[in-house]
Amino acid sequence: VRKAKEADVRKYCEEGPPESVLSLYQKIKDAKNNDDDATTTEVGALQSLLTKRKGTITIIAEYKRKLEGSGFVSEIIDPEVLSPVFREFGAAAVAVLADDRTGGCSYDDVVSVVKEQQEAMGEVPGPLPVISSDLIVDEIQIAQAADAGAKAVTVTYGVVGAEKVTQFIKDAKTLGLEVIVNVGSAEEAQGAVDAGASIISVTGLDGADNKYAVIESLSVPEGRSVCSIANILAKDNKALEEVEEAWICRDKGFNCVWVSDALYKSGNDPVEHPGAIIRSMKAKSSVKYASPKARSGKGEGAREYLGDILM
Repeated sequence: VRKAKEADVRKYCEEGPPESVLSLYQKIKDAKNNDDDATTTEVGALQSLLTKRKGTITIIAEYKRKLEGSGFVSEIIDPEVLSPVFREFGAAAVAVLADDRTGGCSYDDVVSVVKEQQEAMGEVPGPLPVISSDLIVDEIQIAQAADAGAKAVTVTYGVVGAEKVTQFIKDAKTLGLEVIVNVGSAEEAQGAVDAGASIISVTGLDGADNKYAVIESLSVPEGRSVCSIANILAKDNKALEEVEEAWICRDKGFNCVWVSDALYKSGNDPVEHPGAIIRSMKAKSSVKYASPKARSGKGEGAREYLGDILM
């Protein structure tokens, strides 16, 4: 995957990036001589938005055109149409999977979502920050994200390693961007924090317990704070177990959940559209008293419960 992305980046550079991207890239290059530490005690704007009081969970809604193992899905509507749904139903931020190979999107989609969000300036709810979710292997991608109007980028620890994580955090900071570091193990999580990460996202693991094991023993230096995100994997069924998993992650202490494919499991029922999933995940419900398994029709968990949340 990394080699394929590096080939994509080389091709992009050979074809000649726009001047606006090259200018930002030069800013990164010029700042490399600085001895700034990647670690910071300051809480960034995105980190603050994602970190609410204990017992609540925030939602990052990811836009993509291609779902895992299913190719392109024509039912996923254009970002300009879906972007306001994320905002109006309570997401804290929007991510765009700006990788054509895995998400079917490009940086043009980042631009589209940023533009739509800005149209909500002065309204309630107001514009959401946009995260460029790409497999970053080079600084030019950070410049692309900044040029597109993103407020943050994602970096995958297991792909680039600690040294590059530190460097990319510095590069992003130069352009006023925050960094979400994707991790898949306790070792990677600690390595990311030690490398300067203030926001980590646990990815590639199914189940709340497995996700929690990654952050359970995390050591955060005094004076720093770290926002923890649980990436909710879509289940291969029409039930809504992902909502229950979000509640469990909340109760275990995660600050935020990142929701992607699960948003697009919609059928014809209006309580199954992306906004309904977001609102349900944010609901102050307990898995002890309610279950969101909408399709089962058994026990306390029934489709009516999701409908009640939306009313």
